[in-house]
Amino acid sequence: MPLLCEKRGQVAILTLSRPEARNAWCDAYNEGFIEWLPKLEADKEIRCVVLTGDPAGNAFSAGADLKNPMTHAHASMADFLDELPERRRRSAIALVTDFAKPIVAAVNGYAIGIGCIVTYCCDMIVASERAEWRLPQSRLGIMPAQGGSVRVARWVGKGMAARLAFGFPLPAEEAYRIGLAQWLVPPEQLMEKAMEVALHICDQPPLAVRVTKESLRSGLDSPLPEAVLADLYRFAVLEMTEDRAESHRAWRERRQPTFEGR
Repeated sequence: MPLLCEKRGQVAILTLSRPEARNAWCDAYNEGFIEWLPKLEADKEIRCVVLTGDPAGNAFSAGADLKNPMTHAHASMADFLDELPERRRRSAIALVTDFAKPIVAAVNGYAIGIGCIVTYCCDMIVASERAEWRLPQSRLGIMPAQGGSVRVARWVGKGMAARLAFGFPLPAEEAYRIGLAQWLVPPEQLMEKAMEVALHICDQPPLAVRVTKESLRSGLDSPLPEAVLADLYRFAVLEMTEDRAESHRAWRERRQPTFEGR
């Protein structure tokens, strides 16, 4: 399977690995996310995931595999509607977006098409200075699928999203400047920095991390008063956790806390 999974303590590293095709997207990636993400979500040892591309491919992902004549093709609307439930079930975009634990994208080269969209379905992005984002779909007679342009607009605003959606490339330095990437590092430091970010998250109470991610994810789709009210309930739930008590005790006792996710 070309989606590789490696566990390093409390961090899982998922790698898009089709280096012979510059990590171009394929159905096997969707199957890999279907296999791995539920397992990692249930694995209490894993507290953060890093998603990257095989560096041997010289790209994060070159996007859809256009060598396949069936890519971006449907014989009829009826066929599309028949396939839609299965396509939604097998959507890596939805699986990454809905994953309960933080996912850090480590973008080490070109992120094109669906390979671009999946990066900002993650929670944070560490970019190599060689990274570049592109949405070439409109030139191919289609459009960014699964809310691809709307998703990026939530990160960087409508104007920059339109620039990407109409095929203008976004280099790493500019992606960092406008906030799409939160860290920008030399290529040889990419995974080191991504692991540093992931381990920073792993050092925090896992329930608080998961609920904070839930607040960010759902709150963006809610009016502010509703988001505030929902957060009051989330806050109250966290006040009742053992990790909350442990973190406060450790602060008073001037020691490192030990979190159990309870």
